[in-house]
Amino acid sequence: MSKYTFIVLFLLGFFTVQITAQENSSTKKTEILTTNDTIPVTKKPIKNNPTQIAFQKGAEYTLGGISITGLKKFSEETVKIYTGLRTGLKIKLPGDKLTSAIKKLYETKLFSNVDVYLAKLDGDTAYLQFDVKELPKLNEVSFSGIKKSKVKELRKETELKKGAMVTDNLIVTSNNYIKKKYTDRGFLKTKVSISTKKDTSDINVVNMAIHVDKGSKIKIKDIIFKGNKAFSSRKLRKAMSNTKQKFFGRFWKSSKYIEDKYKEDLESILEQYSRKGYRDARIISDKLVYNDDNTISLEIEVEEGRQYYFNDIIFVGNKNFTEDYLRSILKIEKGDIYNGAVLKERVKGNNTPDSRDIHTLYHNNGYLFAGVNAVETKVENDSITVEIRIHEDEKAKIKKVTVIGNDKTNDHVIYRELRVKPGDLFNRTAIIRSIREIGQLGFFDTNVSPNVKPDYQNKTADIDFTVIEKGGSQIELQGGYGGGAFIGTLGLSFNNFAIRNLFKKEAYKPLPTGDGQKLSLRLQASRTYSTYSFSFTEPWLGGKKPQSFSFSIYNSNQYQFNPTTGAVDRGQSLKIVGASIGLAKRLQWPDDYFQLSQSLSYQSFNLNNYGFRVGRDVLSNGNLNNLSYNIELSRNSAGPSLIFPTYGSQFSIGAKFTFPYSLVNNKDYTEPADLTVQEKNDYLADKYKWMEYYKLSFKGKWYTAFTNKLVLMTNVEGGFLGHYNNKVGATPFERFFVGGDGLAAYQLDGRETIGLRGYENNRLSSIQGGTIYNKFQLELRYSITDKPSASIYTLGFLEAGNSYDNFSSFNPFELKRSAGLGIRIFMPAFGLLGIDFAHGFDSLPVFNNAPNAPKSGWQTHFIIGRQF
Repeated sequence: MSKYTFIVLFLLGFFTVQITAQENSSTKKTEILTTNDTIPVTKKPIKNNPTQIAFQKGAEYTLGGISITGLKKFSEETVKIYTGLRTGLKIKLPGDKLTSAIKKLYETKLFSNVDVYLAKLDGDTAYLQFDVKELPKLNEVSFSGIKKSKVKELRKETELKKGAMVTDNLIVTSNNYIKKKYTDRGFLKTKVSISTKKDTSDINVVNMAIHVDKGSKIKIKDIIFKGNKAFSSRKLRKAMSNTKQKFFGRFWKSSKYIEDKYKEDLESILEQYSRKGYRDARIISDKLVYNDDNTISLEIEVEEGRQYYFNDIIFVGNKNFTEDYLRSILKIEKGDIYNGAVLKERVKGNNTPDSRDIHTLYHNNGYLFAGVNAVETKVENDSITVEIRIHEDEKAKIKKVTVIGNDKTNDHVIYRELRVKPGDLFNRTAIIRSIREIGQLGFFDTNVSPNVKPDYQNKTADIDFTVIEKGGSQIELQGGYGGGAFIGTLGLSFNNFAIRNLFKKEAYKPLPTGDGQKLSLRLQASRTYSTYSFSFTEPWLGGKKPQSFSFSIYNSNQYQFNPTTGAVDRGQSLKIVGASIGLAKRLQWPDDYFQLSQSLSYQSFNLNNYGFRVGRDVLSNGNLNNLSYNIELSRNSAGPSLIFPTYGSQFSIGAKFTFPYSLVNNKDYTEPADLTVQEKNDYLADKYKWMEYYKLSFKGKWYTAFTNKLVLMTNVEGGFLGHYNNKVGATPFERFFVGGDGLAAYQLDGRETIGLRGYENNRLSSIQGGTIYNKFQLELRYSITDKPSASIYTLGFLEAGNSYDNFSSFNPFELKRSAGLGIRIFMPAFGLLGIDFAHGFDSLPVFNNAPNAPKSGWQTHFIIGRQF
């Protein structure tokens, strides 16, 4: 005879555990939740439950077995494994192990509901039944209301992939993501609807339909401020760098509303107030109002409060640095307008490599464990007293320095560049300098991560530098158009070579690498010339000091070119064979960013009916020699990347000169009158048999970062080619050629090619080249990505420069001007690739500044393999 059992309810976490007893063919169910009787429980009717099986709540039972019901696609054994339960396990009813089993099933994200029943109780052995409801899987997703290109983008960005389990969370997050994507683009009234429909082609799968109604793009018409007196509305709008109101002609910054960026701009407004002493300033309300013309207005009400000033600034706890010295760093005086942001920067730093603050001062002098805090101790009327509390602690020494991630580069190549050594006092600047030096090697990604591990008990610190290695070898491909012909370069540069392993077969992977040496093989050719070169550089000669040794040899053949017909005559040639040897030493004074470089070079020129222009004359045959000494003082503090420096500067002052033969050989260089063509040639060949000249140059670059991605590069450079004897005059070689992309064609005759975009290659210099040049440049760069696989940045530039034949024609203000845009892509295997679109505002020198002379106009320059 059947009778209904009673129902006992408990709350178990977020789950309902239903434990049911079953005897013979009759079904008995008892819902047992938690022992928290204060939580109301909804009871549901239980069918076919004539007898209730009595069990002791909280007692321990032996698990006799598990059965799974409700499955559609998953196997029973799979679900049993997910529970973590096994036959013979001791469990409590209810208990933690049962709760954990239910939780594990939910965590698989495969089930929408899990119920547990007591199927049978045999003494102290319990048999459980898990009744599960599987989540459906996603089959197809269709989009409507948007373009096909956007559909492809959304499929890639969302988690709506075939086979994904369709949960409420997936639907909600997908809806929110799609809606935010369009609202961030200015479509503020975007509506997204997502529906699912069962797919009968398979078991427990659904198709999803997504409709996007993005509406019209909505722009910001007005940004209205209320309550502002200290700052005009215009200045407050200027402080909002991301949120701008529309006006005619704005193209550099859109006037769309992005909520996250808008919140950041509200903080920027408060910072603007804080920097002028209004530390109590707050935004009372901000409101977005929709206008009838499909625009919005932003209404922002501020409460400025009063303006505060610094009163006394008191230093407490400083023992190793005087108060006067600390004040010279703080640079805040009594009576100054209170500026909380500046106070924080002068005390704690601004997270830049060259930050000058009190905390950095202590870190640079070994006080790793020092604490420096600024505390407002007294506010009286409009004056604030600040106490700089310093806890110096003991100095910390560096115990261990390690480098992680260098699989190809040998340890000693990195360690010799580090400015932190075991046993040194801790120094923050030295760590930053080490990051730069690693980046300047060119073998690693610039995102070097130093991990400082302080040991407070022993007052020491370990430092781990984590590096990401990139390719050390490089294929150089360089191309351009100049001199009436295409110029192509193929080069192999091994920038992390190990010559000591040259004869070790096992070191070829595929080449012997790891010692930081540079080996370069280069071929440059066009219809008019070809050059071959080999160079080798050892950056640490002897392995103990930063003194580099370099050696190079080269061969060049140049052929006569007729610009009128475009014909090349290989019977008329200039052959150049040369070699150079150099030493460069890192200096310690004025600081160790300085380097002194010296080199000795020799070139042999063989002219075979070539027709080389020397002033108004032509030298066609002869053997010339160029033995020169070059010395250069340079300083390079730019960093941390070679490709995209964000701080520091680079400059060099150089001099190159030959022996003044004409001043000591007592030879009369006066040109005889009435010479025949052959006699003229012989005279010139003898005159320049041993070339004599001196050459001075200056180059300077400065990098100013506005953000970590936006950097201004300023460049100033110039050169002068002089002579010792007026009768000998300037050498026909070693000239300056200005204009174009700056690719170095004919470089082995000593000429320097100076790029000035917006003009054709070399067209700003005379045919024989200039003896003086100057150039000025502003280049604003923005980094798109700095990944090891490819670094990409865009640039905009202004340039001005010119070339002059002599001092009589030199006018530093008579400049050829240009402006343009470009992009650079650096890939380790191929070097720097890029393109520039530049507009030349002035005419070429050939027109002699005639009033109606055509301007150079737009020029396109392809940059392949150019040096930075």
